[in-house]
Amino acid sequence: MRIEQKLASLGLVLPPELPAKPGVSTPPHWVRVRRGIVYLSGQSARNADGTPAGPFGKVPSEVSIEDARVAAKGCALALLATLKREVGDLDRVSAWLSVTAMVNADPGFPATSAVTNGFSGFILELFGDEIGHHARVSPGMAALPGNAAVVIGATVEIDGGA
Repeated sequence: MRIEQKLASLGLVLPPELPAKPGVSTPPHWVRVRRGIVYLSGQSARNADGTPAGPFGKVPSEVSIEDARVAAKGCALALLATLKREVGDLDRVSAWLSVTAMVNADPGFPATSAVTNGFSGFILELFGDEIGHHARVSPGMAALPGNAAVVIGATVEIDGGA
């Protein structure tokens, strides 16, 4: 419960699962666990009721880099919520392995990593360097689901990979 206590001390709440919209298909599962590795589908920031939080649009013409960085932190909260629902306790995470942060970017926007830093910095703050350090890729995309500014997926190890 150490990670959840840190979240509470920061005044942060994990959002509920994204509600399904009628007629919109979503992945059959937001998460897959196999041999101590958890594969988390890409998610965007969510409000306290689980609905998409935004901001929406292209970075940096419609969404500032700073607002997109905050959205990347919101993606982390969404992923943590999914992870908690699946494995029960966030303290089971023994390593953040890999992160794919997709940024809804204007053509030629070269600073997608600056956006992803909102995610990485937050994970490192919560889990520390030993567990939170991760490889990452941060491509700019022509479009993202729901016109989200940022969508992030991750791969984590639980229970030491056992």
